Amino acid sequence: MTRRIGWTLFAISAAIVLSGCAATDRSSAGSTVAVSHTTATDETPLIPRRVLFGNPDRSSARISPDGTQISFLAAVDGVMNVWVGPIGDPAAARPVTNDTTRGIRQYNWAQNGTHILYVQDKGGDENWHVYSTELATNKTIDLTPFDGVAARIQEVSHKFPDEILIGINNRVPQLHDLHRVNVRTGEMTLVQKNEGFIGFLTRDDFSVPMAMRFNRNGSMDVLKKTDDGGFAPFMAISAEDAMTTSPIGFDKDGKTLYARDSRGRDTAALVAIDIATGEKRVIVADERADISGAMQHPTEHTLQAVSINYLRRRWQVLDESIASDFKYLEAAAEGEFSIASRTRDDQRWIVAYTRDDGPLRYYHYDRAARKLRFLFTNRKALENAKLPNMNPVVIDARDGLKLVSYLTLPVGTETSDKLRPDKPQPMVLLVHGGPWGRDVWRYHPLHQWLANRGYAVLSVNFRGSTGFGKSFVNAGDLQWGRKMHDDLIDAVDWAVKAGIADPNRVAIMGGSYGGYATLVGLTMTPTAFTCGVDIVGPSSLITLMKNIPPYWAPMFPVLSTRVGDPNTEDGRKLLIERSPLTYADKIERPLLIGQGANDPRVTQIESDQIVEAMQRQNIPVTYVLFPDEGHGFRRPENNMSFMAVAEAFLSKHLGGRYEPIGDTFNGSSITVPSGAEQVPGLAQALSGGKHQ
Repeated sequence: MTRRIGWTLFAISAAIVLSGCAATDRSSAGSTVAVSHTTATDETPLIPRRVLFGNPDRSSARISPDGTQISFLAAVDGVMNVWVGPIGDPAAARPVTNDTTRGIRQYNWAQNGTHILYVQDKGGDENWHVYSTELATNKTIDLTPFDGVAARIQEVSHKFPDEILIGINNRVPQLHDLHRVNVRTGEMTLVQKNEGFIGFLTRDDFSVPMAMRFNRNGSMDVLKKTDDGGFAPFMAISAEDAMTTSPIGFDKDGKTLYARDSRGRDTAALVAIDIATGEKRVIVADERADISGAMQHPTEHTLQAVSINYLRRRWQVLDESIASDFKYLEAAAEGEFSIASRTRDDQRWIVAYTRDDGPLRYYHYDRAARKLRFLFTNRKALENAKLPNMNPVVIDARDGLKLVSYLTLPVGTETSDKLRPDKPQPMVLLVHGGPWGRDVWRYHPLHQWLANRGYAVLSVNFRGSTGFGKSFVNAGDLQWGRKMHDDLIDAVDWAVKAGIADPNRVAIMGGSYGGYATLVGLTMTPTAFTCGVDIVGPSSLITLMKNIPPYWAPMFPVLSTRVGDPNTEDGRKLLIERSPLTYADKIERPLLIGQGANDPRVTQIESDQIVEAMQRQNIPVTYVLFPDEGHGFRRPENNMSFMAVAEAFLSKHLGGRYEPIGDTFNGSSITVPSGAEQVPGLAQALSGGKHQ
């Protein structure tokens, strides 16, 4: 089992929520310039939104610990639930959970093989409860029945098949204590109180040998448990290494700590640290990218393979016992493979193959027989669809920093050079969340959706993105709305000069930090983009920092040192200066905003206050609000509704195609407090009519 301590502040799944729309004409805010755009895309069938953003047919395939059963997520009456069936006949699976509201997205097997574990919140509030469902009876119990508590599964172990470790902040909202919980009965026993730590490292015997905490200057300490039950310093991680250095887990006897470690180097290497002596040994390192993942044997905890991702993911095998398996899997099917699930004896795997031009494909792999058997794809309707490729490209920022980026062109516009269309295209700059995350090569539903509508799509790993070494991520410190935004502008300039983007039709969109980047684009560089789509993006860095969830308090030093400190005069000045709200009166281009009312990270005030500021200046804005969503739109009815609004909005300002809104709002909680008249067909759809 791999144990990793890590977190992202505003990261958001692009498959769930989009944000940001970019430039088109040079007209003033509120005016509409007729834009016509005809490309070979017009001859490509329009892919329905429900195919791209509706519930997947089947996803998240897992194999039971003994290898006899398979589980996956699939809809029951339109709501995602866990299904279980025999491994040899997935078609015989039946639903075992009964969620009727938001749908289950995260689940796994309990080690006893008789229970399924999953987490669920209410309306996107991220107060996660952990549930256990007994397969024999379909009986579900809430293992963490506390109001206002965000529970976390810490450890699942084959040594205690009926129990798990759960972190719960029911004693102090800012801190998660560890509890041992019986998955059959819900019986709970306190194992470790949290006295100010961001988290713990645990072993499969449910011991808690180490803890982590941030210091005021953004540095991090890893502490080792002492004989008296306290914790003493073990490993000091400076602030410059704190984003790229973190423990991963232990070897079988607990004498060696495995970690990602950038200390003394730029990129994070995989290292082994002798716990008794502190001696460190580098196992795998790459000069261009951090170690992105480590695979350990499920019970022996042997390091088996490491993944590294610069432009594309590659595996480096460390355990010769699986070398022939990886060689076979690399050649057996198209795409990048990953091991999604394994049996306790590690003899049978669920393998997932990712492509950029097709759905995710799941296989059952029998290691002894060296046999790979296809199970299903996650979206059958896309199996034969003609989809464009997502092409990696490295763009130079103005100061020479290398920006790993990904470009998708509409079908029919490609030339022999995959990075050049036959003529400049309207383009959407799609900005990832985090900001401490990254874009990767994969099937990207937003790229495919936008390209199908007639737009080139560019995603940029700007400074502050993770995965490219500590110098790259640290280059984003205190650069929100500054050099981080310059990188995005430089990428657009590159696309224009390369003949990829029409300079008068470029949109910016993104979710979370990408939503902030959208607001920055329309306020601080008001003529750089034609329009913008912001989803759950912060408009004021002051109110953002004041309203973080209580359990983020141990991580506040990272926020204050990398974003700005609201507790100092200079910090407040910086945060105000870099807040889009400060420049709301500068907005000239059309803006669409999407927000979840229950968002605990970027609260509703962030969208409300910039909408109100724009209205005071008589600047048009379209504001879409979902009362039953949080940080992103998870219910497919809501997600598709926002996509319907967004593509009509983009079509109006960029000239691409769009699928009529029609009856998309059926089952959605969508409200539009402002600007419905600014989007074609929106007001009519809200009043019960159908836009054709």
